[in-house]
Amino acid sequence: MNIDRIPDVRPDTAETPVTVERCGNVIEVRYMRSTPCAVIEKVSADLYVDKRTGEVKEFCHSANRADSKASVAQSLRKLRDLINANLTAPETALWVTLTYKENMQDERRVYEDFRRFWQRFRYYLKKHEYLPAEYITAAEPQGRGAWHLHCLFLFPEKAPFIPNADMARIWGHGFTKTKSLQRIDNPGLYLTAYLGDMELSEALRVGNAKGQIAEAEITDAQGKRRKKAIIKGARLHLYPPGFNLYRASRGVKKPEIWQTTEAEAQALVHGAPLTYEKTISITDEAGAVKNIINYRQYNSASKEGGQLDTAQEAIPSKDTRLRIRGDCPLSAPGYAKLF
Repeated sequence: MNIDRIPDVRPDTAETPVTVERCGNVIEVRYMRSTPCAVIEKVSADLYVDKRTGEVKEFCHSANRADSKASVAQSLRKLRDLINANLTAPETALWVTLTYKENMQDERRVYEDFRRFWQRFRYYLKKHEYLPAEYITAAEPQGRGAWHLHCLFLFPEKAPFIPNADMARIWGHGFTKTKSLQRIDNPGLYLTAYLGDMELSEALRVGNAKGQIAEAEITDAQGKRRKKAIIKGARLHLYPPGFNLYRASRGVKKPEIWQTTEAEAQALVHGAPLTYEKTISITDEAGAVKNIINYRQYNSASKEGGQLDTAQEAIPSKDTRLRIRGDCPLSAPGYAKLF
């Protein structure tokens, strides 16, 4: 299977079916033109049948997360959407990084340490009569092999001020840092970039400087914004196969996903600027196009201005929405795994 970016392709008519995903201030509209012609049939986790020849063949399993780009893209996309679905007001959240003072390289330990930290943190909030919080946390491997955690703590009202000394004491394994999310239009995209990209300086130190070099804007410890050189996707090579990039507490809201028409999708996003668009084609080994997918993102929090239409009639009720599983939306193999 080959995935290539092509000139943008929009739906032909206003009644063309599309998929809408609402994640807080961000609404994504996806249109797919497909050729329903599955050429393989899965037999087991390791085997499949090629319907064209009748041969039984073996799947090629990846050695690390970077070799399975569809799986990585799906995990990062789900995390990005989960953050955007829950973080619409930056003042209600704390963005905290938890580090180890030693070179802690055990990926099995990192989430266990977080579980114990979370128990102590909840006790701290209760003791100081702060409102309870929910969390979304993601583990990030460093080039030198060490792990640390990025944590998003979500409060029902304005987040309390917690001194860094208190946070470090609750964590108990090393340094902590709390950053502001003010003026971040798309927090999901901003925060998940940490997990895939690597600063050029770090990549050069560990000999992992292959890949596309880009420029990103960061906020330093003094709260000032500056530019940095990064290598896109360089960190993905450091994740072990099958490793869960993120976890979330039970009270975290899931994005809303439903099928509708292009006309109804445009009525929903009316007034919100289009902040991103791309179209890809998926071809088989013979070069035949199997799917064309157009992906558009609208953001009511964008600095370009605009507000989403929040009228209740613009959003289908729960009993009329067709929920779509992330592993098989629109019955198209690999559809959700491409973004």
